[in-house]
Amino acid sequence: MNVHAIRAIYKFELARTWRTVMQSILSPVISTSLYFIVFGSAIGSRMTEVDGISYGAFIVPGLTMLSLLNESISNASFGIYMPKFSGTIYEVLSAPISYIEIVAGYVGAAATKSIILGTIILLTARLFVPYEIAHPFWMIAFLVLTSVTFSMFGFIIGLWADSFQRLQLVPLLVVTPLTFLGGSFYSIHMLPPVWQKVTLLNPVVYLVSGFRWSFFDRSDVSVEISIGMTLGFLAACVLAVRWLVKTGYHLKN
Repeated sequence: MNVHAIRAIYKFELARTWRTVMQSILSPVISTSLYFIVFGSAIGSRMTEVDGISYGAFIVPGLTMLSLLNESISNASFGIYMPKFSGTIYEVLSAPISYIEIVAGYVGAAATKSIILGTIILLTARLFVPYEIAHPFWMIAFLVLTSVTFSMFGFIIGLWADSFQRLQLVPLLVVTPLTFLGGSFYSIHMLPPVWQKVTLLNPVVYLVSGFRWSFFDRSDVSVEISIGMTLGFLAACVLAVRWLVKTGYHLKN
């Protein structure tokens, strides 16, 4: 394992974050704060509790997950797409490093940025609503696991995309709608029975539900299923990345 190569890619990607701190950190935090103001105050004043939890606190895990998914995908996809676009990826490919080290550097940096952002959002949420974390270990575990999983998914999108338009296609048309419909702002038990079953086809439901369980010890689906679905999606992403990088898909041609 070439640790020096992983560290070089990792530090380069993190350095880009600090150069664009307004876009990378402050913008998502401000956007999430506006959600707290609009949904937590305006809607929360009319909808006081959900499952015995104040509505303002109830949406904290969902809003954190909303930002976490979008930023994980964005950081990882942009991180690998720009070297392809500028041609500097050939310097990485010509270096004596394996695909594992390349992926570890890019995905590790993207996941780290997402974890930092998620932590800042959780701290910012304390300014708007009081909340407690029932299972701190599992909260951190879900935070890290989700960041790594969707950074891996973003890496796949970055390899697949051959233009800036396609780079934004999946996050805007697929991930964001699934996140809004995944129980970020409501419990799926509030839906009619038919739509409850349909919603279970949405993978984001399991992420939001598991993350919310770590806060309030309440979830829409079993926490074991949430963990299993997340690990299954991570395994699928790992296999896809392994094949894409080893075959040089959109990298060597």
